[in-house]
Amino acid sequence: MKSRETAKRNRTIATYAFFIIGSVIMIFPFVWMFLTSFKTVSESMQIPPTILPSSWSLDNFKDAMASLPFGSLYINTALMIFWRVVCAVVFSSMAGYAFAKLNFKGKNILFSLVLIQMMLPSQIFITPQYQMLAKLGLTNTIFALVFPGLVSAFGTFFLRQAYLGIPNEIAEAAYLDGCTQWQTFTKVMVPLTTSSMAALAVFTAVFAYGDLMWPLIVNTDLNMMTLSSGLATLRGQFSTNFPVMMAGSLLAMVPMVVLYMIFQRQFIEGVAMTGGK
Repeated sequence: MKSRETAKRNRTIATYAFFIIGSVIMIFPFVWMFLTSFKTVSESMQIPPTILPSSWSLDNFKDAMASLPFGSLYINTALMIFWRVVCAVVFSSMAGYAFAKLNFKGKNILFSLVLIQMMLPSQIFITPQYQMLAKLGLTNTIFALVFPGLVSAFGTFFLRQAYLGIPNEIAEAAYLDGCTQWQTFTKVMVPLTTSSMAALAVFTAVFAYGDLMWPLIVNTDLNMMTLSSGLATLRGQFSTNFPVMMAGSLLAMVPMVVLYMIFQRQFIEGVAMTGGK
């Protein structure tokens, strides 16, 4: 009996030790970024590296704010995330419902195109999308940042799976009660998939916040860049002021940290529901 309890306790200790080590590994880069943002350039390049800065100064944060228009970057990023989330949820919900519950000619072919788009790397769409915006004269605009997120192949597939999980008898009952197809979709089906839409909104916001390549290509005006592309301009060609870059990265993290604190429950539910049904 004692040996069994000892073995169970050892397994528990080993499990907690494993997760603690994993947590430390995950948190360490953020701690290092925080400490580096207060160091001087020489301290950040020192070998062997120093853990704590010799003096805690806010000069790097002042330099970062002087180098980048953070007000514009915050606004551009917020607008890009907002409109990408709106477009992904609205259009993907309608497309997902159509592919899951409606029968129309060419349905399988069109859904195959959605799957093909998911399998192809997003980089191959950059050139044609940029040419479209350039010919329309819409580069260096908020619309240019939102353009790739007008439709979402992942969102369409994700919400299609959610609608497939709803029994057809519910839609048939709504039809017998006199609902039109649009009323069935908006008043019956959409309320049943709000958790899936919240999950899609969470992931769309996270992906949009971390998008670097497209904002860096389509908007070359510093005042029209996002936080990720703006931070990329702090990297020099031959040398980089790493403390200033780390300070700018901390400032750029503020919006997502605030969003996480406000919508923590939705973030957790969104991640949890994608792991299993």
